[in-house]
Amino acid sequence: MSYKRFKYFYISKTKKIRFLSIKSPSKITLIFLHGFMSDIEGEKPTKFASYSKRKKINFLTLEYSGHGKSYGQFTKGNISRWTTDTRKLIKNKIKNKNIIFIGSSMGAWIALNLIKIFPAQVKGFLGIGSAPEFLEKLMWKKFDKKVKKIINTQKIYNLKHGDYTYPLTKQLFNDGRKNKVLRKYNLNIAISMFHGAKDEVVPTHFSKKILKCFPNSKKKLFIIKNGDHSLSKKNYLNKMCKELDEMIKYIS
Repeated sequence: MSYKRFKYFYISKTKKIRFLSIKSPSKITLIFLHGFMSDIEGEKPTKFASYSKRKKINFLTLEYSGHGKSYGQFTKGNISRWTTDTRKLIKNKIKNKNIIFIGSSMGAWIALNLIKIFPAQVKGFLGIGSAPEFLEKLMWKKFDKKVKKIINTQKIYNLKHGDYTYPLTKQLFNDGRKNKVLRKYNLNIAISMFHGAKDEVVPTHFSKKILKCFPNSKKKLFIIKNGDHSLSKKNYLNKMCKELDEMIKYIS
């Protein structure tokens, strides 16, 4: 089994995606999908990579276009493009049938898109502060007329939140509306949602909505008492790894 550092996958001659993979003879692959304006150098991808190495299972994570060290500008990206980046990498790198998606925040939205694409391969889904359809439900609906006008006329609005500035484009919102994922999925898979009770970015009912979409699945909801949106603390991540142990037992 080899533990490889970051590599690049070429979508075309000029477009490359940075990814990390761990290969093993196992028939299970964990795929970690990061959040909005994030990357694969944080606590969560690092933890799940080391977990996969220890458990001798396959692991894959990537940075979507405009994120981290992957190709492209963030302002030209959207849910459709980021889903396509991930789909192409999975088709190229994953040959086995047992995928467990781990989606963090926006990553859970992209995971739901991919569950539609790979229904036969997906056996589990672990969500962390899941934010499906957040562009419309958490941003657009809360913007005042002035902000909406800026986005519609200038095609971009720089949203300041804490230490970060998020450049939000008109095309990003338009594309988000085309990527509806909160619907019924007729799949029997293992689904566990982790959400911080003190998440000030995404309300806990987003995780509950996802669970309602899977009436035939084995479902669990973990509301982390003092948890924030990122849930990156060591003890939270250890809980998630214990839950992955349970998921792997269930699908094996």
